[in-house]
Amino acid sequence: MEIILSFRPASDSWGKSAILSFHGDEAVIHLKNNEKNDRTLVQRAARKLRGQGIKEVELVGEEWNLDFCWAFYQGFYTAKQDYAIEFPHLDHDLQDELLARIECSDFVREVINEPAQTLTPMKLAERAATFITAKAEHYSEKSAVSFQIISGKALEAQGYQGIWTVGKGSANVPAILQLDFNPTQDPNAPVLACLVGKGITFDSGGYSIKPSDGMSTMRTDMGGAALLTGALGLAIARGLTQRVKLYLCCAENLVSSNAFKLGDIITYRNGVTAEILNTDAEGRLVLADGLIEADNQHPELIIDCATLTGAAKVAVGNDYHSVLTMDDELAAALFHSAQAENEPFWRLPFEEFHRSQISSSFADIANIGTVPVGAGASTATAFLSYFVKNYQQSWLHIDCSATYRKSASDLWAVGATGIGVQTLANLLLSKSEK
Repeated sequence: MEIILSFRPASDSWGKSAILSFHGDEAVIHLKNNEKNDRTLVQRAARKLRGQGIKEVELVGEEWNLDFCWAFYQGFYTAKQDYAIEFPHLDHDLQDELLARIECSDFVREVINEPAQTLTPMKLAERAATFITAKAEHYSEKSAVSFQIISGKALEAQGYQGIWTVGKGSANVPAILQLDFNPTQDPNAPVLACLVGKGITFDSGGYSIKPSDGMSTMRTDMGGAALLTGALGLAIARGLTQRVKLYLCCAENLVSSNAFKLGDIITYRNGVTAEILNTDAEGRLVLADGLIEADNQHPELIIDCATLTGAAKVAVGNDYHSVLTMDDELAAALFHSAQAENEPFWRLPFEEFHRSQISSSFADIANIGTVPVGAGASTATAFLSYFVKNYQQSWLHIDCSATYRKSASDLWAVGATGIGVQTLANLLLSKSEK
């Protein structure tokens, strides 16, 4: 079916303010009020077409620009990927940008949607390393990437106590990916940014077990790791020339005789001790290892991404990623990038007093809030702050509330969305240009 954009309204026979009309094998998307950048309407129209069972389309006409093509692709995408889109010819640079967005977004959506039976912690680390290496080889050069994956008992031996503790209950061993994208090839080059992603490939909740309905989508609990990998890939495709390090903290949180228990205490490499009051608050436990490693690199910027709390999702739904930081300048830069890329982010509070709301009688901190009515997303961020020395500056925590949709909306199919890839790529590039 050919898809055409028009600034003329549909006839009344298609319904009041209809955004779609059909003429034989042709569908027309009717843009409103001569708004030449109404990406949301185009994405909604694409969802409607998919809802009518249309699988093969060709975008026809001169009105199709990069933003409209991308919006249509986002709305037309489904997890089964049983569709085909023929895009119009764009200028070379725009065509490259569209392809890069599709490749990086598809990586993110595919690994998030993939069942945990095949995407184990090791597989996630390997897939991410392969993806970034291929991107660097295509857009930069292969020697720009080096990495290592530490897994199993080697984690315990080398002091990655959070990842080891959470992952030791599974037959699929936990792992950390440590990847260095260094296009300068200078081993002493400063690090622009360290990216730390939560890679929990399945989360049962452990002994604080989730109900079945809450557990049904927990193969997606590695969405933060996927998002940062896709964002770094897109930044490389857009010409990133500065050094960035990626740390993915990968594990399965299962119940077994080896699984960690309530009351256990983890002693981290930086000396902080953490009491386990809820085994379902495991994401922050693995991220702590990655943040310690990242902080030791003395980067200009640390960003961590995680599907960390239900509290953030209650606050903003599936429609926004939640942003928590004490660095107002960094928050402003993030939101500037989000506006430029037309992606939704929302700031939640993180203040000094939240750090006192995770007290423990047996350790330095507890892994959940310990006040009667606590702000769950804020106290989770407070836990993470104990693993970043200068947590007040140059550190950005993103609670990835918009990673996955359990039910379809008028813009998104069921499954992973890929929201945030462009914004974080934009932020990395904007920081590298200063």
